[in-house]
Amino acid sequence: MKKLLYLFLLLLIAVIACKNKPVSQESVAYDLPQIKDSGELVVLTLYSSISYFNYRGQEMGFQYELSEQFAKSLGLKLRVEVANSVPEMIDMLLAGDGDLIAYHVPITKERKDSLLFCGEDVITHQVLVQKSGRDILKDVTELIDKDVYVKPGKYYNRLVNLNDELGGGIRIHRVENDSITSEDLIAQVAQGKIPYTVSDNDVAQLNKTYFPNLNIGLSVSYDQRASWAVRRDCPELAEAANAWHKQNQTSPEYTASMKRYFEVSKAIPYAAILSLKDGKISHYDNLFRKYSKEIGWDWRLLAALAYTESNFDTTVVSWAGAQGLMQLMPYTAKAMGVPPGKELNPEESIKAAVKYIGVTEKSLRMVPDKNERINFVLGAYNAGVGHIYDAMALAEKYGKDKYVWFDNVEKYILLKSNEEYFNDPVCKYGYFRGGETYTFVRVINQRFDNYKSKISGNGTQ
Repeated sequence: MKKLLYLFLLLLIAVIACKNKPVSQESVAYDLPQIKDSGELVVLTLYSSISYFNYRGQEMGFQYELSEQFAKSLGLKLRVEVANSVPEMIDMLLAGDGDLIAYHVPITKERKDSLLFCGEDVITHQVLVQKSGRDILKDVTELIDKDVYVKPGKYYNRLVNLNDELGGGIRIHRVENDSITSEDLIAQVAQGKIPYTVSDNDVAQLNKTYFPNLNIGLSVSYDQRASWAVRRDCPELAEAANAWHKQNQTSPEYTASMKRYFEVSKAIPYAAILSLKDGKISHYDNLFRKYSKEIGWDWRLLAALAYTESNFDTTVVSWAGAQGLMQLMPYTAKAMGVPPGKELNPEESIKAAVKYIGVTEKSLRMVPDKNERINFVLGAYNAGVGHIYDAMALAEKYGKDKYVWFDNVEKYILLKSNEEYFNDPVCKYGYFRGGETYTFVRVINQRFDNYKSKISGNGTQ
């Protein structure tokens, strides 16, 4: 009898313990209904020029914009979590750290065991990047006896395999320099510094908007299917993503995003300055004089900034949505007090830009020298202050002076497009195409020096 009582007590304890045990995530369905209850769609992606990045304080990227449109269609807010690699992103998804991967994940048989692929089914492949002209290569066999420069990894591996398939003859240059990225190599092709490189077709297409003299028509690899992905236990979310992509591929929002990243030119054509011989830089010199006093800047420096931003064109709207003479992003213009509908008004643009410069200078007050700080402010105007903080942190980590721009911090804004650096724990703002900011600060300084040599501070020669 005592033995039976003892066994009964053991059984009762086990039942109570089982009832009090937390239920694992795996045993509870967390599909679209539960996501809607939470009010938030958590998207996983990677930093890159295509998927997701921060530009002038605003979240951007083709995959980010599509994710935002998809979340909005579901009545949900969007939250983005960034991984360091595709395998890490998949692990995060399976661990429940996100609902959906918004990135072109290569579709493989092995991944189908744990993932449902959904959304747009895209075809990716690698292409040869070369300059346009009559002598472009039209067949991979023509690569024999040619010099092709690539980074270690998938591009190098593909070229090695292609070389084997052709029986040898391609001169493959493996670029080990960690300060040079695959996109830097694309720029070098456009500039005529190297003859050929290899890139994914979507990355090449985006870079063609910066360098229209490129030809990216020759495929050098087999096609690979890729798409978004969710966990296998989220069929309703997958179905919603499929339906959304099918219905919205011709929508104005989707079309605008496609054009923004893959069609619209990213370059601003520059014309000569107005009339230095008459002591004028632009039609807005009086406004530059008036408002530059509020931040203690030389008005010619403010004019140099405006010219570099817009070519003194008050109607220009950049690929990223920056508007007007001083190219303020819509959110920044609103925050700096530009009245709705006045974004293209030159005085409102200059007034708001000066206010923004003042705010930015305060956020960089840790740079002790005022003249030196101007370079940091110019960099932040172009990139957003977050990327400048990251570059300063990298400079300090690698033994450079984080309070000096030229040959110090500027070197690390360049490296912000390299995943080894933007994934560094000291960086908080991820990928950035830092070459633009590097050039931006240097060009403005050169232009300012030119203005000072031709026009006095009061506006005469």
